[in-house]
Order: sequence, then structure tokens, then C-alpha cells
Amino acid sequence: MCGIVGAVAERNIANILLEGLKRLEYRGYDSAGLTVIRDGELHRERQVGKVQALVDAVAINPEFFDGHIGIAHTRWATHGEPAQRNAHPHVSGKIAVVHNGIVENYAELKEELVAKGYEFTSQTDTEVVAHLINDLYQQTPDLLEAVRAVIPLLHGAFALGIVHVDSPEELITVRLGSPLVIGVGIGENFIASDQLALLPVTNRFMYLEEGDIAKLTRNSIQIFADGVEVSRKIHEIDAQQHNADKGEFKHYMLKEIYEQPDAVARTLEMAIDSANTSKLRDDFLQRHEDQLSGIRNIQVLACGTSYHAGMVAKYWFENLTRLPCSVEVASEFRYRNPVVVDNSLVICISQSGETADTLSALRDTQKQKPTGLVSLALCNVATSSLVRETDIYLPTLAGPEIGVASTKAFTTQLVALMLLVLKIGATQQRMDSERLGTLLSELQQLPGQLYASLHLDAAIKTMSESFEDKKSCLFLGRGLQFPIALEGALKLKEISYIHAEGYAAGELKHGPLALVDKDMPIVVLAPKDSMFDKLKANMQEVHARHGELFVFASESSKMVAEDRMHVVYVPDVCETLAPVVYSIPVQLLSYHVAVMRGTDVDQPRNLAKSVTVE
Repeated sequence: MCGIVGAVAERNIANILLEGLKRLEYRGYDSAGLTVIRDGELHRERQVGKVQALVDAVAINPEFFDGHIGIAHTRWATHGEPAQRNAHPHVSGKIAVVHNGIVENYAELKEELVAKGYEFTSQTDTEVVAHLINDLYQQTPDLLEAVRAVIPLLHGAFALGIVHVDSPEELITVRLGSPLVIGVGIGENFIASDQLALLPVTNRFMYLEEGDIAKLTRNSIQIFADGVEVSRKIHEIDAQQHNADKGEFKHYMLKEIYEQPDAVARTLEMAIDSANTSKLRDDFLQRHEDQLSGIRNIQVLACGTSYHAGMVAKYWFENLTRLPCSVEVASEFRYRNPVVVDNSLVICISQSGETADTLSALRDTQKQKPTGLVSLALCNVATSSLVRETDIYLPTLAGPEIGVASTKAFTTQLVALMLLVLKIGATQQRMDSERLGTLLSELQQLPGQLYASLHLDAAIKTMSESFEDKKSCLFLGRGLQFPIALEGALKLKEISYIHAEGYAAGELKHGPLALVDKDMPIVVLAPKDSMFDKLKANMQEVHARHGELFVFASESSKMVAEDRMHVVYVPDVCETLAPVVYSIPVQLLSYHVAVMRGTDVDQPRNLAKSVTVE
């Protein structure tokens, strides 16, 4: 969630740090700060609110921050309210520290430090780290050694950046549970939570492994694992592919909604044979066929939007391959002592590949060592921790997604999951060539159907006017549309701050019907599928109680708008793939409602793009 940037260079680095923080704003934060070493002193500035407030504050006395080494941070509050005193960096003596993650035993450590005479000025767990390093540095005046001695004392998951006035050429960093990369330059080196922050200054990166401690100077990088110096490969990336701007769009979220046809087309291209579009490419997951052929059970682990994608995949796996599939929220799975059966494929879905709960749940399954366990990462970041720790990597080719509320990452996850279903079905001969060819043909129509659904934008914008002053909302769907109802409700609450819940429409009479009145908008996903007639009966239950219905219906349904029932017609699509197409209307609805309510669409309050804490 929080963002770290650090630099040691021959040039002044304040602007590099500030630009890096701007590029990490997508992660979600409530305050920002930086510390630069100049003329033998720590110069620190911290501000609550947007990074721009920090930029403006630094501009008042820019000469204080013209240094060659420094660290910067955007904070998402875990311990202590959003306030200047709780913002990072935190200082103890001549040491400054920035920190992502949580120190779980900070209270006990704080008691010990207070007993030694240390005074605390913040409510954070991070200040404990600064004081501990300072305390040990007094005994061993070597910054790297002091940090090494502190790490075993800290319980939790974290990434750290540390500088010391007496070591003005050394930037120390630690990665244990939270992502961190090293940017490699010429006569300068950098650290960041995400390579995106450093793309203006380098396109060469090292990805630290769990437990790595590194010392950076202008001309050297030393990395240590378990006390032994190790090497990490330098990866060179295409910076142009990872850059993102809003272009002609008002918000990143709207731009990313409109990018979905192209993103889905790219994801399809990695798997469908261009010469024979009725078959999968020979090289699609080819080297993993032996692993996939032995799978007898599917376990999906994910959080948030990725969890909803997994719910759709459950329908697909069980209907198309007859393999049993369980889908669980990773943050719950890891705490209930679950049983992972032999010959399971554990699919971990995460846009960033750094979701703390999903990574921990994966590691827990691996510790059980069931026979024939195969792990697969479905992820948008090829260099992420999740990809490095799983047996198989299935990419989603969404490209950079900056808006906190996921859109194109979700639809590409759905498409990649369907491709995986088809691959397993074909590999295990659970699907005949005719059915495979039919589904592949229908998949190739998706980009066009998504593009057509974007033409509903104006009608949905008009529909959204009815939601501007609402307090609550229900989303209803049946079968494959139930997860999309959950996703639609999540989108609305994320960016418009309207309380919204998604329900299986058949559950109305088991509780939610009590909420229905003339002030409660009910959004219904109504493709003309095998559940359509049952869904219409559920809609009548709402209509009879004076509820106002907002229906996304397929063109072939021939539903007619009437009093207190508004209808927007969605392009016809086969039942199996309808969840992908029906995602766009609920995204557009949420977007326009949020704009009307004047919320921060791309950076909604209290939320973060990459959830790297528990």
C-alpha cells in the first residue's frame, strides 16, 4: 500500500524522489514525506494529503533538499491517524527510516525503548524501527550491521529504506514480505516499491527476494541473504510499455475501461492459434502439460476483485471440465487450517502479484506438501513475487492499470481463466474438439462485443443520475452473473462511497427483500440465458414492492422499460462468456455515479491499488 522511493546519486535527487512519489500515487496514501542528507544534516519535510502538498512545501526552501542521497514515502495509515507526526520518514538521532508493512510486535519493542530513555513523537510502528537501529548503531557504528541485527527483532512483513548522516554514501534497504526493487543506474542507484516509480531514471531493475538486505552506493550494489552476499539478475524492461497517462480521458479509470477491447485481444493472442483459430497455440502452456494432466482438483485463492474473477472460473471449471473447484478469500483461507488435497492446482490471482494475503496463503499450501501440488500465478506483473514463487505463470496482458478500482485487469483475468479452463480441458481430454472450437470462436468475438458495449456509455450516464443522492444499492444476478453482481457492488462502493451489496437474485426472499422500498435502487444483470425466466420472477418480487429496477438486459431479451423499471440493452453474447461483457456496464455505472458525486475516482479514500499488508 505505502510507497517507498530512495536514491543515492552524483546529482541532486529531490526531484527524482518527488517524481517517484507521484508515480506511486495509484497505490493509495494519506500523507507523504522525504528526507535528504545535505551538509551533514537530515533535512526532512512531511505533509498530510497529496504529494503535491509535499512538492509545494519543498519548493519553499529547495536549497535544503539539494542532496545526493535520500528517501521518500507515501503512507497508508495502519498505526496512528493520518497526521504530519505519523508521516514518514521517521528519525532517530542521525538515522531516517521509511517503512512499508507492519511490525506486529512494535508495542513490546516500544516499551523496551522507552525504558532506555527513547522518546516517541508518533503513533506508528515505524518509529520503533528507527530507534532500534539507532540504539544498535551506538554499539556497532556500521549501518549495515546495525540493520542486520535489528531485522530478527521485528515480527511481521515489511520493506525498509534507511539512511544515516555518518554514512552519506550508503542507502540500506530490506525486503521481508513487502515488495521492493532496486533501480540500476550509471553512477547512481535507486530503490522503490514499484519499478514504475523509477522509469524516468532507469529501465534496469533487480528484484529483491524474501529476506534480502542490500547496501547501495553510487557505484555499487551489495545484496545479502542469510548473511551471505548473493547476486540478483538485472532485468531490462521496455519503459514505453510501462508508461501510462490519461490521454484525452478525464480519469485513468475511464481510460482503462475503454482499453478493455484491446487488452482482451492481447490476452487472447497469447493462446489462440492465428493460423487455425479453432485451436489453442501449440506453445500455450506447452511445457506445463505434464503438470496439468495430473490435476484432479482446483483451488482458487484471491482477494477483492480477483476473488470475483475466481468465482466465475468456478462455474467454468465445473461446467466445462467437471473438475471440482473451490474459491476462497485468501485472508480467510490462511487462518482456518485448510486441507489441500493431493493433485490440486492452486490458482493464485492477483493483479500486482504482491497481495500479502494471497502470497501467504500460497506459502501455506506449499508447506503442506500434498502430492502432485501445482501452483499457478494469474498476474499482470511478470516480475512479481507471486510469479517467482509459483510453478506456472499465466499472464494477463492488461498493461498498466493506474485507477485503484480495477477494470481491465478484471476482464483480462476472466479471459485468461477461460483460456486455462480450455487448456486443461483439452490436455485431459475432458472437452471434445468441437466444443473447444466453438468456445474459441466465441472468445474471438469478445473484443468486438466489448467495443459495442462501450457505446452504452451515454445511456448509462443518464441512468446514473438516479443514483446521485442514494445511500444504498443492491446488485442482483444469477448463475454466472452473481459474481458480476458482487463486482458491480464493489465498484460502486469503492469509488462513489454508496453502500452497495451484491446478491444472488434467488436469495432475495431470504433477507434482502426487507430492504426494498421506493428509495432503494436495484441493479439487475439480465442476459437471456438459462436463468433468465427465474430472474424475471425475482424482478417481479422487487417491482411488486415498489422497488426501482435498473436492468442491463441482452438485446434478444425484448424486455420493455416501464414505470420504475429502466432498461439498457447489452449486446448479445453467449451465456458462458457473458460475465466478461456485463462487467463493462457496471463499471461505467459506478464511474458516472462517482463523477456526479464528486469523489476522487482514481484514488478513492482509504483504498490502495496494491495491498501489501495483511
